Amino acid sequence: MGLVFLLSPVHAETVDKDKLTIAFTGDMPGTGYQDGKMIGYDGEILQRVADALKLQVKPALMEWSGTIASVQTKRVDVMAGTMGWTEQRSKIMTLSDPIHYFKNGIMQSTKTNWSTLKDLEGKKVGTITGFSFIPELRKINGLQLSQYDTSDAAVRDMLAGRIDAVIGDPPVVQYAISRNPQWSLRFNAFTDTNPDFPLLTGLGQVVFGLNKDNPELAASVNTEIAKLWEKCDIKKIGARYGLVQDVWYVPEGKNLRAGVDRPVGWQLPSCK
Repeated sequence: MGLVFLLSPVHAETVDKDKLTIAFTGDMPGTGYQDGKMIGYDGEILQRVADALKLQVKPALMEWSGTIASVQTKRVDVMAGTMGWTEQRSKIMTLSDPIHYFKNGIMQSTKTNWSTLKDLEGKKVGTITGFSFIPELRKINGLQLSQYDTSDAAVRDMLAGRIDAVIGDPPVVQYAISRNPQWSLRFNAFTDTNPDFPLLTGLGQVVFGLNKDNPELAASVNTEIAKLWEKCDIKKIGARYGLVQDVWYVPEGKNLRAGVDRPVGWQLPSCK
């Protein structure tokens, strides 16, 4: 079954003894903290990891821009918050197996129906500081980009008419729209499949980030993730947060990790 199942979770060391320190943004449906436990899709999975390792969760709520640095400097054990896998991130952190998949898209008014990169040409677009696809957004002809520290700030500016669209975390965007119908907003996934814009239009994988000096903890995290995929419990967790469509659990698209931070023959997990 591979190395991940050979490493004993008992030997996983953490920043603070007997605790699992988690950096997270608090953006639902990904992460939250309530009554001494992690909640949200990402949060529930990490709570299971902590329980399996007999560790107490130590929450470290912060803005997205600080999460990766906190992992690198060993201030936290793991970061969560609907983070997408990229090759660049795999070089500076150990990235977990995927906990679900996604396609990026456009949060916009119901008065528009944009779904392509060309639709964004000449538009005022907001996104979150530090997101991996920002260089690709900058390549879109005439696009005027505004960066925000939080998804809430970006959405507020769109509702106020200061920007035309938001490119954010698809789960966060869909969750927010579903709970605020008065906003009259919609989310359309990109219909493009453009190799020049792989992060915007390709298959996305949501992962956790850990310090490269702690392979034992990464192995323990992946062991719990594998259990959830094996029994399709991953989909049951998703259903609690509105992630019910197959797009979240069936990897349709190129597997970019094989031969990069996974063995050449490694396959993406799936649940249908």
